[in-house]
Amino acid sequence: MSNTLLDSRAAAARCLAKIVNGSSLSQQLPLLEQQVAEKDRSLYRQLCYGVLRFYPKLNGIAKLLIQKPLKGKDHDVLMLVLIGIYQLSEMRIPDHAAVSTTVNATKSLKKHWAKGFVNGVLRQWQRNEQDLLTKLTAAEAQSHPQWLHDELVKAWPAEASSIESVNNQHPPMCLRVNHQHSSNADYLQQLAAHGIDAGRCDFADQGIRLTNAVSVEQLPNFSAGWVSVQDEAPQLSAALMALAPGQRVLDACCAPGGKTCHMLELQPQLKQLIALDVDHQRLQKVEQNLERLQLKASLTHGDASEPLTWWDNQPFDRILLDAPCSATGVIRRNPDIKLHRQHSDIAQLAKLQRKILNALWLTLKPNGRLVYATCSVLPDENEIIVGDFCEQQKDAKHIVIDAPWGIARPYGRQLLPQNEGHDGFYYAVIEKKP
Repeated sequence: MSNTLLDSRAAAARCLAKIVNGSSLSQQLPLLEQQVAEKDRSLYRQLCYGVLRFYPKLNGIAKLLIQKPLKGKDHDVLMLVLIGIYQLSEMRIPDHAAVSTTVNATKSLKKHWAKGFVNGVLRQWQRNEQDLLTKLTAAEAQSHPQWLHDELVKAWPAEASSIESVNNQHPPMCLRVNHQHSSNADYLQQLAAHGIDAGRCDFADQGIRLTNAVSVEQLPNFSAGWVSVQDEAPQLSAALMALAPGQRVLDACCAPGGKTCHMLELQPQLKQLIALDVDHQRLQKVEQNLERLQLKASLTHGDASEPLTWWDNQPFDRILLDAPCSATGVIRRNPDIKLHRQHSDIAQLAKLQRKILNALWLTLKPNGRLVYATCSVLPDENEIIVGDFCEQQKDAKHIVIDAPWGIARPYGRQLLPQNEGHDGFYYAVIEKKP
């Protein structure tokens, strides 16, 4: 890594170029951040997240403005153009400052030739903004890839516009209070004493939503395990499990361990909780979370679709299957999904979801309960999977979820992402007949 600090816009351009070429936001964001002065890191992160949230729209505009596509080695210059358009259309930075600082960032990228190019494109956008906006497709105007826009309109015709709008927003920061240590009311008082404004979540009993995000270091007693960062939607899983003392529980596809820890907080007298994940590195994150919260689970490295490789033939009373999915319900938290997820992925994921569900069913006791969960809003990964399974498995009984949250579906219940509210999530409860 060079010791020379990068301008925040140049660093964001390099980060975004790597993401456009296939890398992930979670991997690239911290790497490039080290090259940005501490005082500029907030802007750097804002630019990276913002451009990714609006990427389909910004890229659509850039295609209209740039006659000759830039070469692959100059993707950072293209990203600088998108950064400029994003600042001019979505941020409160004065126009002249947005243009001049973005143009000057070409020096930091050591691409002096691009100075006039970036300046010209941004001036063109300023002159022709309204006309250019009319030339975008409906999907581009809503800042979504065409395939996902089509799927949302098909699945949720009345709600699609709202879903897309929320996907483009900054998500709220939510906490889960560990009731082994504190009540929501007590913890809200602690937050207030530290000058942190917050209120209860709408549906999750342990949930608190902050008015503004803060670092975990600012949260009272965070290191002592009094609270965890977790969106409201995944917090609803533990209650659906109907946990009781002495049960043997499997948390399949458990990383990073938020739901694992929540179940142990809610029912500390379980006989055993096996936390299973196929990713060895992500299991280390589960271990860290358990350690901070002073909880114990049996961490198991294994493939949920291949129980014979890790299961000891002792059946489970409860199984939580947080199935691998498209993550289309959490796009606002992971906006690079808009670039990396493809329509063809959905059928592949559905195939894997069916395989895991069928495999884990064999490990469930008669009268046992399996909760199927995803952070997807697409029926092909949710109600269709559960509906087909319940029709094919003679010993499977679909349990209707009676809850004030989400939308009742023929099978399960769907949460759609809410502005200043929960993420998109799906739940279904299936019990095994005796």
